[in-house]
Order: sequence, then C-alpha cells, then structure tokens
Amino acid sequence: MTVIRQDDFIDSVADALQFISYYHPVDFVKAVFEAYEREQNPAAKDAMAQILINSRMCAEGHRPICQDTGIVTVFLKIGMNVQWDATLSVSDMVNEGVRRAYTNPDNVLRASILEDPAGARRNTKDNTPAVIHMEVVSGDTVDVQVAAKGGGSENKSKLVMLNPSDSIVDWVVKTVPTMGAGWCPPGMLGIGIGGTAEKAAVLAKQALMDPIDIHELRERGPANRVEELRLEIMDAVNKLGIGAQGLGGLTTVMDVKILDYPTHAASLPVAMIPNCAATRHAHFVLDGSGPALQTPPDINDWPTITQEVSAGVRRVNLDTITRADVAQWQPGDTLLLSGKMLTGRDAAHKKMKELIESGEGLPREVDLKGRFIYYVGPVDPVRDEVMGPAGPTTATRMDKFTDFILEHTGLLGMIGKAERGPAGVEAIRKHKAVYLMAVGGAAYLVSKAITSARVVAFKELGMEAIYEFEVKDMPVTVAVDSQGTSVHETGPKLWQAKIAEQAITVA
Repeated sequence: MTVIRQDDFIDSVADALQFISYYHPVDFVKAVFEAYEREQNPAAKDAMAQILINSRMCAEGHRPICQDTGIVTVFLKIGMNVQWDATLSVSDMVNEGVRRAYTNPDNVLRASILEDPAGARRNTKDNTPAVIHMEVVSGDTVDVQVAAKGGGSENKSKLVMLNPSDSIVDWVVKTVPTMGAGWCPPGMLGIGIGGTAEKAAVLAKQALMDPIDIHELRERGPANRVEELRLEIMDAVNKLGIGAQGLGGLTTVMDVKILDYPTHAASLPVAMIPNCAATRHAHFVLDGSGPALQTPPDINDWPTITQEVSAGVRRVNLDTITRADVAQWQPGDTLLLSGKMLTGRDAAHKKMKELIESGEGLPREVDLKGRFIYYVGPVDPVRDEVMGPAGPTTATRMDKFTDFILEHTGLLGMIGKAERGPAGVEAIRKHKAVYLMAVGGAAYLVSKAITSARVVAFKELGMEAIYEFEVKDMPVTVAVDSQGTSVHETGPKLWQAKIAEQAITVA
C-alpha cells in the first residue's frame, strides 16, 4: 500500500508550477527554432526570434515566460491502492500547491483568477482555485499533469457538434482563421473527438499535455485514422499562411494533438483548444518515496539568438511624437519605442469610460492626448526589477472602447497583442490613430525595455491599474496604420497565396 503524504503532494504541485512558469518544454523550444530557421517572412521570423530570446532569458533568470501566468489545470490519475496521509482533500491540496507557487516571493506569479465571474469578478489574490480533473485507476501511484493556460489562447477554444458524415479537417480549416492571432501562434492545437460535448473539450485540453512529435510521426507514417488526421490538419492549417503572431508566414502550428473517445451513433462532438507561444505543462508521479520535483533542463538546449536592429527600423520618441509622424508609418514597419506611455486594459477602459460619461473626467495624471496606451497587466517586480514580465494582452477586447476613448481623449496610439477587429480598425481609421503590435510570448524581454514604472490611477484594480512606463527601445510592429490598413489582413493573404503559388513546404 503506497502512502502519499500531504506535504509531498503540495510541494510537488508548487514546484511544478514554478518550474513551468520559466522553463518551456525543451521539445517546444526546438520546434520553435526549427520553424524560425525555416521561416521566410522577416516579420514572422523576428517574432519567433523574440519568443526564443525571451524563453532563454526566462530559463536563466527564473522569471515568467508570459505576464499571463495562466489558470491552472490539473489531471490526476489516483491509483486504487493509494492511501493518503493528509488532513486536506485532494482538491484542497492541489489548491494549496497553487497558492504557494503563485505567491512565492522569489518569483511572484500574476494572480488572474476571479470569483463571481458573472458578477463582481473579484480577484482571489492567489490564482486559486485550479480546474481539476480526477480519475481513479488501478495501481499504487498518483500520476499528475499540470498546466498553466493563458487567457488569450483559452479564449479561442472552439466546440462543435458535427454530423457524423462531416469532415473534421474542413471544420478546422474553416475555424482557425476565425480565431485570429490572440492565441499567440506558433503553437499547438489540441483536438478532442467523440464522447459528449464536455468530454470532447476535456480530451482537447488533455491532448495538449503531450510532447511535440509530429516530425517523427511524419517520418514513420501514420498507423491509424487519428494519426492521419494529425498530419492532414497540420498541413492544411499551415497552408493558410497565418504565421507567427498572425503576421503571415510558413508556420502557424507546430503540432496537432488528438485524443478520441467512443461517441453516440448520431453524434460527432469536436473540440479544439490552442496552446500559445507560452506553452507550459509538466508531468510527475508520486510513489510514496517523497516529493516528485522537476529536473532543470540543460540551458544549452536553448539556441543562442541575437536580435539585430536592421537599417529599416525606426526609432520613435514617444514624448515628442506627432500625428503627422504617425501618418508616415506603414503596416509591417518595425519600431523601437522610447519615452513614456500609459497602460490600461479591460477594467481600466471600463472605468475611464464611466468617468468620462459621468462628467467627472479622468484623473489628472491620465491625460491621454497625443499619447500611447499599452494593453498590459504586468507581473509584480521582484528584487531589483523595475517591472516584472509585461507582455501585451489581446487587443480585440478593447475594441468596444476604442472609438469612445479616441474621440474623448485625443489618444494617438495603442499597443497590444494580435489583430484588431472591424470596430477597432474603423475607429483607428476614423481618428487617424495607429495600433502597434508587441509579441505575445516575449513578456520578460519586453520588461527589460522598461526603465521606470509607477501606478498613476486605479490602484485598487491590481494588475489592471493604470501605470506610467518609461521605455527604452521597446520593439513593436505597425499592425494598423492611420489609414486603417491591417497587417493581420494583408500578411496572411499574401503568404497563403505565396504558399499556394510556389508550393512552399510548410510542415
């Protein structure tokens, strides 16, 4: 009879969550590097370079890969012969591990979990509770898989109830473009097929726990229909030309993972969940001998890449920028930003709109006229940091506020992750503003460009407060110019056509 001690279980969960906050799986790093070497679109190649540089920095510095340190998902397989030496329930032990990991003073992780989700949406302050899936199986061990899933990729999850005669590949190819780039490609697609609606979704999430092995599968050849589907879907999705960060290119997905389950004769449930450029998961087994702690990888497994400033890069002083300057920028231009910017995301935008509409107006230090706002919810700094990891959040969530804010404040530009929706693009065109894209999955790299940071408004909102950042050479791409042209529209179309015309290899 195996006895699992409470402290061993809690310590193992906490250790795994800290570990995955700063170590990418090595198979993922190698897959991104392979895609980077193969990529022909300079903008997409630069985005992957930032992801790889950021990944190595995080592995060396033990700081989060992404400012969104995720909602924790745990899959437990508990052996029937296991006995617990514990006073807490299994769920409570998992959540205590989460609590300790996310409040670790050496590497504080952002608390993103809100209780009362349809009401007050109060932050639980320690990222609990986790989403836990438990299964009792034969055996005398506890098998644990943990993941930290960012909101940007989780929000792009899809579920469909197909007819049994429908094509799964066709549905995926039709659906992936509707997901935009907010899930931070290149990444993986987890697909669950069969069972019922909720079973398919769980299968899709669990499939993402497996290592990248699509190239090995391609070399040996598929052994069943699921493996055939993996190859078909990967090739078809990459031929869409979406590319890294949605900028257009050869690699959108680096692997497709599929799990299936028997289903009703009248049904074909299919769920699809993407993993982003901050893929984070770990696996361990408790056998009663003590905690199961993660083994650090060899840092030499990370490629050494330097980001060079090309002759075409514009250096921009945010403190002196004018509307006439912005009008000269073209979609796809690379900029290095220096100077002061404000930050603000969902809660801050909602509060600003309410204050303006009430007649009270914005706080004195939130004068947006002629300035730039960065959509970010940063990680708190530790030790001598100015700011913790501070990558962009998904910009489309701010689209419903964009026209109002531009009209009432004179805001000149916005910085965020991925594309803007039709309403956002139209507001940018109407007000001759601009939208710049920072790379999702390069949060620690971005934080090193921040030379000072202070909260200037709405401190009670925590990570959603408005900060003033001063930055030096922060890299961004012009994603929507003042005429309303979006690189996320033009880039994928261009590369989809190039792939089709030139028969470029995408896998």
